[in-house]
Amino acid sequence: MVMARKSMGDYMLEKGYASQSQIEEARKIQQTTKQDLARILIEMGINPVHVYEAKAQEMGVAFVNLTTYKPDPSAINVVPDHVAKAHNVLPVKKDGQVLYVAMGDVNNLEVQDTLRMVSRCQIRPVLAVPDQIEQALTTYYGGGVSANASSDGAKPSTELVDSDARSAMAQAMAEYGARGDAAKEVDEESDLRELVDQAPIVRLAATILQQAIKERASDIHIEPDRRGVRVRYRIDGVLHEIMQMPAYLKLPLVARYKILSEMNIAERRVPQDGRIATRYQGKEYDLRVSCLPNLHGEKIVMRILDKSSVMIGLNKLGFLPEVQAQLEELASQPNGMILSTGPTGHGKTTTQYSLLNKLNTVEKNILTIEDPVEYVLSGVTQVQVNRKAGLTFATALRAFLRQDPDIIMVGEMRDLETAEIAIEAALTGHLVLSTLHTNDAPSATIRLIDMGVEPFLISATVIGVLAQRLARRICNECKEFYEAPASDLRKFGFKVEDPAQTVQLARGRGCEACRYTGYRGRIGIYELMRVNAEIAEMIVRRAPLADLKEAAKANGMMELREDGLAKVLQGITTPEEVMRTVFTAGY
Repeated sequence: MVMARKSMGDYMLEKGYASQSQIEEARKIQQTTKQDLARILIEMGINPVHVYEAKAQEMGVAFVNLTTYKPDPSAINVVPDHVAKAHNVLPVKKDGQVLYVAMGDVNNLEVQDTLRMVSRCQIRPVLAVPDQIEQALTTYYGGGVSANASSDGAKPSTELVDSDARSAMAQAMAEYGARGDAAKEVDEESDLRELVDQAPIVRLAATILQQAIKERASDIHIEPDRRGVRVRYRIDGVLHEIMQMPAYLKLPLVARYKILSEMNIAERRVPQDGRIATRYQGKEYDLRVSCLPNLHGEKIVMRILDKSSVMIGLNKLGFLPEVQAQLEELASQPNGMILSTGPTGHGKTTTQYSLLNKLNTVEKNILTIEDPVEYVLSGVTQVQVNRKAGLTFATALRAFLRQDPDIIMVGEMRDLETAEIAIEAALTGHLVLSTLHTNDAPSATIRLIDMGVEPFLISATVIGVLAQRLARRICNECKEFYEAPASDLRKFGFKVEDPAQTVQLARGRGCEACRYTGYRGRIGIYELMRVNAEIAEMIVRRAPLADLKEAAKANGMMELREDGLAKVLQGITTPEEVMRTVFTAGY
């Protein structure tokens, strides 16, 4: 016999779950705010179990208290963990082809469709307290897919993916799993192409890219392992795990990105490189794609480059005024070589482009050779490396010398041939900008000698070396100031006059704007070595690195840690962040 439905208020009064005054107050608040009555009652301090029990009675659906009810293991096994966690639902009972699923919103037909596709059962929703569902998911599925913490110990990494993206990813995975292709053995290239052109894989691959761009990620990592496929984004220089996907997506997802980047999908034994051009919200992006075979399949890493990015000036990169003035003075020289050094992904190319943007006038003929062209500058002749056609850094540089250049930018000096031609250009009256991979500014000269460049050529051409790092900025939305012992800053070169001395520093509490990391955006930390006569002479006689560094400091060079300290004292970043990005053993 079906019981007559009652309103939530009447049911709770009848059961003694709430008083008349509480019900009346909640209804008044609902009329004013239009909020859900159940939420209002819970915020008033009424037991959520009683509230949702009453709500289920009003809606005419069953209610399950997950603190006392133990789900059927056969039901749990029907729905993959990534689908259940993405939608915060819990299968509780399986009766033939009918699957009973605990949900916080039993009217969500889209979620029910996804569950029907992945379980191949009829779905019968039952109401449960959402917080209980979330706790039960951890109990019965474990803490993997949606509960992994970010790499810096902040909130769960799924906070980096909004609910719409999580839903789209889960639905695509469920659809693909329901098609029966999950266990399909693929040997022929034609079969693989057919597999990866299926709508769920296309949507999943596109959603991962779009969400990365939306979250300001610089890199996307698609990593197969024994359990399945891990997806990570690098945001503000730190990797965050976004999700774990089932193993059956390993082959089609990687193959999808290989097709998009025009790689050979039949070749799975050697590394490959490619590019993907895409648009998102009216802006053009270029993705540099690298595929690396490993024990568990092939790992894909994609570097995201904003092709339509508006060029930012030197004054917005985080230079201290005195350092920026010295760099601009070097860039005004008619010839010589200015090098930018630092690890991959720390803004060397952006700094060089900002210099070019300042130097770009109608009187100057500026040529660049890059791999790839990251930003498009009006009035600058930009050439992209094409190794298949024989266009390398060295061949382009030879051609540049016949193009009447004033300024030449070389994306990176990777070998002796390229370095020698760039030095030849600097010796013959051109200003040359380029990049190297070294830890600090004085090390650049040692690196060039190690490549095979003669020391006297380095001393005759290099006029300045800029080393840089990118540190995360403190989030402006949740920034707070606090007093810290000055002795904590000794390692940065801070001079402590009184053991009891304190300094005012800043930190981020963590908020929705910064995804509870306390940081949002990045700022440069710099070390500029200007080459004077003393340093040039030391380069020629191959002086030790420590001596070069002391001479550079005597010539006004501010070390990376000192520049970082200045930004800590200004409240831009934190001591921990400077330590993470700047300090190495024995510094």
